[in-house]
Amino acid sequence: MRSSSALVVVLAVTSLLAACGKSETPAPSADGAPTTASDDAAPADTGAAADAAAQATLASLPAPYNAADWANGKKQFARCRSCHTLGEGQADMTGPNLHGFLNRPMASKPGYNYSDALKEGEHHPWDATHLDAWIENPRAAHPGTKMAFAGLKDAEDRRDLIAYLMTETGYKPG
Repeated sequence: MRSSSALVVVLAVTSLLAACGKSETPAPSADGAPTTASDDAAPADTGAAADAAAQATLASLPAPYNAADWANGKKQFARCRSCHTLGEGQADMTGPNLHGFLNRPMASKPGYNYSDALKEGEHHPWDATHLDAWIENPRAAHPGTKMAFAGLKDAEDRRDLIAYLMTETGYKPG
């Protein structure tokens, strides 16, 4: 009888802790190490803070990008994620890392092997106008590019994607 009473108490405590969003034994982190209560709260806080910072940056962008839908831009970037990274110092993939690319001349990221079409083409800076044309149809913008992306036809999706890239790649107005 005593063991079933203890089991009821354990189940009740476990249920209460689960209802509070906490457990007696924290789930391991991505690297397998145990997390603490503060670790559990950090991702949600960091995500909210990052979104708030992105929204503040978005508001400071030039028109029409300051009126873009950042969440849609993030969604549109999902099409690009298999080939590109955004964070400073992240690796190049099939496509180059995009941190700091805006206002930098095309095909100028050190260490990345661009297609001959980009290496030999016009090296204008990556600004919103050129990026919009590129995203709409990369092969028309620069025939011979090795970029396999077919393009993004919807102008609002392109605007939102460009605004998202501005907020996530260290963009500084030129």
